Amino acid sequence: MLTLWFEFIACSAAIVVCGTYLSKYGDVIAEKTGLGRAWIGLVLMAGVTSLPELINGISSVTVANVPDIAVGDIMGSCMFNVSLIALMDMFSGPGPIFSKAEKGHIISAGFGIILIGVCAVSLLAGQFMPVVGSIGLYTPVLAAVYLVGMKSVYIFEKRRLVEFAGLSAEAPRYAHVSVREAVLKYAVNAAVIVVAATLLPFIGDRIAVETGLGRSFVGTFFIGMTTSLPELVVSVAALRIGAAEMAIANLFGSNMFNILIIAVDDIFYTKGSLLADVSADHAITALIAMIMTGIAVVSLTYRLKSKTFLRLGWDTVAIVLAYIVSIILLYSMRGA
Repeated sequence: MLTLWFEFIACSAAIVVCGTYLSKYGDVIAEKTGLGRAWIGLVLMAGVTSLPELINGISSVTVANVPDIAVGDIMGSCMFNVSLIALMDMFSGPGPIFSKAEKGHIISAGFGIILIGVCAVSLLAGQFMPVVGSIGLYTPVLAAVYLVGMKSVYIFEKRRLVEFAGLSAEAPRYAHVSVREAVLKYAVNAAVIVVAATLLPFIGDRIAVETGLGRSFVGTFFIGMTTSLPELVVSVAALRIGAAEMAIANLFGSNMFNILIIAVDDIFYTKGSLLADVSADHAITALIAMIMTGIAVVSLTYRLKSKTFLRLGWDTVAIVLAYIVSIILLYSMRGA
């Protein structure tokens, strides 16, 4: 059992370290190609930091044959990503973090709620969800909503750039790094993450069996938190350099990309509809993720001016409480 936990920690450490460098060199590539960092936070960084979820999901449904680990990982990551906002709120200075964020994040958060909602309905519908071959109807719906969401955010950001036209351009941060070096180091770190994330579902399944915690619980919390570690590293690093916008965009963008991974996993899962073959307990996780994101939307709109408890605003306190409730619920339901 001790060896099993050592393997889990080793894979987690690899994802944390390489996820940090992967994000850095993804940012270098973005700068060299002329893409804006706000857009990078939502799309490129979100895709990069969600790479563990993507690899873990595909290997879970194809090689390890543990679909509950795949779905639990995605739903757990969505909750964990939103809960990271509470951590960032503690280090964001005197005012609540959402009071410093652009209202444009409401768009990505809103589309995140829609995407998670589609999954929740599909999980509850189970075998009643229409399928084409082995692919559930929700798969093309998720892909379509994701693309519409990305397009909507792009149009909004483009309008914002027009408003700020004429401001001086930001000085290059990576002038000393060549494109070739950035691409090479990006690829090396991505490869390490692929290997570590591929091993995680096997380790997670063995932990679930040997501890009796259950695959839904382990997939949601142990694997979900581990594969979300790159989001944690990137967001905290962005906040430390004053880039709260990129940090928040990365988290909401990661959630959108995570749900798209459900569609990818469903394509690779050839035994039937993925969400029909997993525990309906994941719907609880999905609904709580929607509640947590909904709290963020309200906060982005209302914009509190001061913090209330332990250097946190009431909004982030509510997010933390929702996360704790989800842990208690799933732990209580693990044997059901």
